[in-house]
Amino acid sequence: MPATPASLNRLHLIATGGSIMHNLALALHRRGARVTGSDDEIFEPAKSRLAAAGLLPAREGWFPEKITADLDAVIVGMHARADNPELLRAQALGLRIYSFPEFIYEASKDKQRVVIGGSHGKTSITSLILHVLRYHKRKFDYAVGAQLEGFDLMVQLSDDAPIIIIEGDEYLASPIDRRPKFHLYQHHIGLISGISWDHINVFPTEDDYREQFRIFAGMTPKAGVLIYDQHDEQVQLVTVPTNPDVTYIGYGPHDHVVKNGKTALITKKDEEVPIQVFGDHNLRNISAAKEVCRQLGIKGKDFYEALATFKGAARRLELVREGEGSVVYKDFAHAPSKLKATATAFKKQYPKRRLVACLELHTFSSLNPAFLPQYAHTFDAPDVAVVYFNPQVLEHKRLPALPPAAVQAAFQRPDLQVFTDSQALAEFLHQQNWQDANLLMMTSGTFDGLDLNQLAEEVTR
Repeated sequence: MPATPASLNRLHLIATGGSIMHNLALALHRRGARVTGSDDEIFEPAKSRLAAAGLLPAREGWFPEKITADLDAVIVGMHARADNPELLRAQALGLRIYSFPEFIYEASKDKQRVVIGGSHGKTSITSLILHVLRYHKRKFDYAVGAQLEGFDLMVQLSDDAPIIIIEGDEYLASPIDRRPKFHLYQHHIGLISGISWDHINVFPTEDDYREQFRIFAGMTPKAGVLIYDQHDEQVQLVTVPTNPDVTYIGYGPHDHVVKNGKTALITKKDEEVPIQVFGDHNLRNISAAKEVCRQLGIKGKDFYEALATFKGAARRLELVREGEGSVVYKDFAHAPSKLKATATAFKKQYPKRRLVACLELHTFSSLNPAFLPQYAHTFDAPDVAVVYFNPQVLEHKRLPALPPAAVQAAFQRPDLQVFTDSQALAEFLHQQNWQDANLLMMTSGTFDGLDLNQLAEEVTR
């Protein structure tokens, strides 16, 4: 495996069932490495994908006896704990232990590294870049946080690709490495799409959170490039052009026109390029991706040619079903800035239709009473706004009980509907009048198993 540290052919992954970790396991297996792994919970689609490759652990749980002296290295995922029995065993044996970002860096030391950071938009921007590079048959490696159409894995590591495109998450690298992931990739080309306080359990203040992006910006090397959203006030605070050896490139939303619910870009030659995504945030993402692709030698006309076939990343304003007078979309939005951008974009795209939008509070930050005020007026765009959360998730995350009235007060929307039972939510949606109305479902979870396809069929009848 020349693209990874020379001797790393036998690897064990702790927390192998994670979204990105199971993709890493599959990518390494495809390279010919001997891969084993463990996890205390493995859900679909990771379970089936690992099983198909012969990598699914025989039993769920942690088994220190799997950690043996003949392993070349152990890769530990963020969802493992610092007292994980397998991790403790690896430490006792003095084995090489990598976090996911450390391993990706080791695997790409000899490549040009492009790292896409930001509180929002980084998955979509990364996806756009990968789509354009693949369309033009460029060789590249990648690590991205969503399943993309036309890509069977979310991670690729090869011998001959000269560049790697990495989605740079600001969350912590591992339970024993408290540095943000995107600090470890050592980018040549870096991008910051926007900064909006998140991960309150790790970064207790807005200043703490913003500082991580300032550090990232400052890591841009001599002759490196830093691309940033020039209209984001928080980004402006950390991307002040202070290094004469760095090229700083600002961007804003791409010029465009909306006709009959469809968006088209307007090029410098006043040509219209129809696209399959919409919203101000996606127009910013497109400008960001275009700047990165330009740095990688992709000309404007070639970028637009490829962009016309881009359908978006999974669960990022993803069309579920379309009817004659209604559409149903789902989106990964959960943080305040993502919620506001997505809901506002959807309403602007279909201004004459009633919008029913549902948000599931699912992450630690979104369920934390200290963070909830950040949602004030972020959900004003929909005609009907609904928030759902499961009280059992609060218990699992060891958070205090959350009265529905407190949620309504935090959003500062008196007509906000708040549900704590998924069946009651489903009944409420079934009772809505869906003539000339759209439905937008936003969550990083599943609304506790709500059948969205069945609901979408009813809405678009």
